[in-house]
Amino acid sequence: MNLQRTTLEIIAPSVEEAIRKGLADLALPAEAVDVEILDEGSRGLFGIGARQARVRLLVKTSDAERSDDAGSVPKTPAEMGASLSVPVTPAAETVAPQYAAVSPGEPTLSPEDEQALRVAQDTVAELLAKMRIQAKVTAHYGQAEEPKNRPPLLVDIEGDDLSILIGKRSETLNALQYIATLIISKELGHSVPLLIDIQGYRARRSMQVRQIARRVAEQVVKTGRRQALEPMPANERRLVHMELRNHPDVYTESTGEEPYRKVNILPKK
Repeated sequence: MNLQRTTLEIIAPSVEEAIRKGLADLALPAEAVDVEILDEGSRGLFGIGARQARVRLLVKTSDAERSDDAGSVPKTPAEMGASLSVPVTPAAETVAPQYAAVSPGEPTLSPEDEQALRVAQDTVAELLAKMRIQAKVTAHYGQAEEPKNRPPLLVDIEGDDLSILIGKRSETLNALQYIATLIISKELGHSVPLLIDIQGYRARRSMQVRQIARRVAEQVVKTGRRQALEPMPANERRLVHMELRNHPDVYTESTGEEPYRKVNILPKK
């Protein structure tokens, strides 16, 4: 008799507890299953960014067949119903990461990339929970600006009235991104290019900054005089530099000290 292997994923505070709970749900001894550890979990940094362990139990085919003949294991997925119910995950893990679509011929996400998505999403969700802010958090990969660069980790936050998370000149949003980057890099053991967006704010602001850069560049070309833009955070200054880096008639430079550092647009000689 050829049976499809029964699998069960369990989330618990530790790997050992997840395995115990899974065996209890399946009503099987440890030797009757193969255990695959999907995520060992983490206590996080100062309690922030903590994740529960996640394991997958696969019922061994031979044991499943013998148990089926003996009538000790339900014969169909429908019959297994209640015994295979997966426990409800914590609030920080209720939204599954939204992975970037992969085109035909492109490599799929590696386990390390999937782990980075989970860590990024869980960390930001935990930070928001500690701030008592209810929001939906999803993570995916963006496109690298240069082929040699690593694609950035993008974390999107959606919810009602989240302007408090943006702040004046994006100061609150940038602070949240900075803290999250530190925690995620610590958890993964290496630095990550992280970009947090709130209800598409960064995308809209990015378009606005690029338009300002082009408009001021046109004025510089017409007048032949340099012009300074308003003080901007580092990521927005970089947008200006990137937008005008191939301009035939102007070039850019940053001057000043944070938080008042700004971009100057100058005519080429």
